[in-house]
Amino acid sequence: MLRVALALTLGFAVVTLAGSTYSVNAEEKKDNKAETKKLEGKLTCTKCALGETDKCGHALLVKVKDKEIKYYLNDKGGAEPYHGKCCKADVDAVVTGKVVEKDKKLSIDAPKVEFPKK
Repeated sequence: MLRVALALTLGFAVVTLAGSTYSVNAEEKKDNKAETKKLEGKLTCTKCALGETDKCGHALLVKVKDKEIKYYLNDKGGAEPYHGKCCKADVDAVVTGKVVEKDKKLSIDAPKVEFPKK
């Protein structure tokens, strides 16, 4: 009787551990699907120009056909060296980073911001 109980407990532990390992791997694969993209558009301030946040932040407005798509940059906000260029007026910019969707909003992780030469 003791051997049966021990075997059942061990079997249950193996199945549980295998299931949790599978779900962790699935989450890792989901995060790796965020691919690095290079996007061109207008860089703007989420506080001063858009009025969406309490602190300065950045968003890239990309026009695709007749639609405008807004990507929020996950950066240091007003502390970024490029913030002064886009705080009061939108500027053309090229942003490279990993595009992710969270809470039905698109954002760019680890953004690299460049301004095209005129």
